[in-house]
Amino acid sequence: MSVNWVIGMPKGGFRKIRVLAKRFWLSATSTSDYWLTRFVFLRILGIVYIFGFLSLAHQVVPLVGSNGLLPADNYLDAIGSRFDLKLDAFMEFPTIFWFHLSDTFLSILAWAGVLLSLVVVMGFANVPILFVMWALYFSFVSIGQVWYGYGWEIQLLETGFLAMFVVPLVDPRPFPKFPPPVPVIWLLRWLAFRIYLGSGLIKIRHDLCWQDLTCLVYHYETQPIPNPLSPWFHFMPQWFHKVGVALSHFAQLFVPFLILGPRQIRHFAGIVIVSYQLLLIIGGNYQLLNWITIAPAIALFDDRFLRRFLPGWLTAKADNAAKAAASAKPRKLAQVVPLFLLIVAIWLSLPVISNLLSPGQAMNTSFNRLNLVNTYGAFGSVTKERYELIIQGTASSVITSETVWKEYEFKAKPGNVSRHLPIVAPYQYKIDWQMWFAAMQRSEHNPWLINLVWKLLHNDKSTLSLLAYNPFQNEPPKYIRIEFYRYKFLPPARTSNETAIWNRTRIGTWLVPLSKDTPRFKELIAANRWDTYD
Repeated sequence: MSVNWVIGMPKGGFRKIRVLAKRFWLSATSTSDYWLTRFVFLRILGIVYIFGFLSLAHQVVPLVGSNGLLPADNYLDAIGSRFDLKLDAFMEFPTIFWFHLSDTFLSILAWAGVLLSLVVVMGFANVPILFVMWALYFSFVSIGQVWYGYGWEIQLLETGFLAMFVVPLVDPRPFPKFPPPVPVIWLLRWLAFRIYLGSGLIKIRHDLCWQDLTCLVYHYETQPIPNPLSPWFHFMPQWFHKVGVALSHFAQLFVPFLILGPRQIRHFAGIVIVSYQLLLIIGGNYQLLNWITIAPAIALFDDRFLRRFLPGWLTAKADNAAKAAASAKPRKLAQVVPLFLLIVAIWLSLPVISNLLSPGQAMNTSFNRLNLVNTYGAFGSVTKERYELIIQGTASSVITSETVWKEYEFKAKPGNVSRHLPIVAPYQYKIDWQMWFAAMQRSEHNPWLINLVWKLLHNDKSTLSLLAYNPFQNEPPKYIRIEFYRYKFLPPARTSNETAIWNRTRIGTWLVPLSKDTPRFKELIAANRWDTYD
């Protein structure tokens, strides 16, 4: 009686399994055809990192510094109170800022991230460089609170983590002898699959307008930060918007499965994904989201495809590197580590797959503390009307019906109805984005806005650096209030004398006038351990 018969396996079953396993090993450890793929992927990732760290360098101190809107030291103190040792806190909540935190340190590390990102964009990358960039950004995201609670942050972290395994340990050259490991290319494709399918499923599950194809009728007007072309898209006919939603469903619900197909079908999927992201970039400012989504999609292309679009000198360097790698003796460790990473990723993908299949699908969620394999999604719900919070101050000591109020202006979000719409992405104006969410909530859900009002009443220079215009240059205002408005686009094709982009209607007062002497206001500031300026 054969062993095959005992376990119910057909005759020769073990031999077939061995053959398949050998083919998998050879495929996973062979010299890959992804030298140009790696080069392009790393350059895009470096550009995304530049803008991520640059926004930190300019904004991290006023946002989470010692006198920031949501100080990181208060946040870490609250978490650290649950642990006896900082090391225990670090293991549960990893960030280097457990061991040192100051405004100077925050700025130095942010600018260090910018410099390392520039090094990667210039063509130099290895494991230490990419690890330091990933660890730095991870540490900032961990203390970023609401400012860094968005899907593109964990998406950048997952992409940056995978990038460490497509480069050699030491050699930083653009085309080292170390071939791009095929298993990591597979994992980048798996990331692209999850990003797109997650976005498609969250849409059809969470908002009926995605089902009746009308979401884009509202979206261009109500998105967080419109750009100059947003009004033109908004006033396109309804059939245009319905076609746009249908194409979105095609790109996010059907095309992801083509990623799993053979070479030419996979290339078609990559073309659709990249083209779709470029269209989104044209219609709005979505921070890092579109660019960090393009990065893993590059793994859908191989060198034979990319060499059609890249200059000859670059493809020649890739060919030379491939020949050198083919003649070099492969290192077992370089072959085993990517396969181990693949096994770990498969294990970590189980809750992600379960979430994608669940009718209660969560959006932009990590199931492990290192954000290694996450679930994604974007704009599961689309707001039908645009509301804006307008911060106003007055120099009057007594408020009457005749009081003159002056408006603060932000750098990107709508305020002045005649101000031109900006192009800011992939740079991130964190406070502008968060103001969009605050307009859909109550003041108690946004304590940082209370602190913002307090700081404006003191003309705090660090906080004012986040804004575009301070109407009280000489001395701070006596009172500040926040008014609630509905904004609607005006048709862009009008006479040259009409400069307004928006029509706005006052809805009411979102936050009543506050002064430094308002009862309990200063007590609230002190209770949250914010700067009282005493």
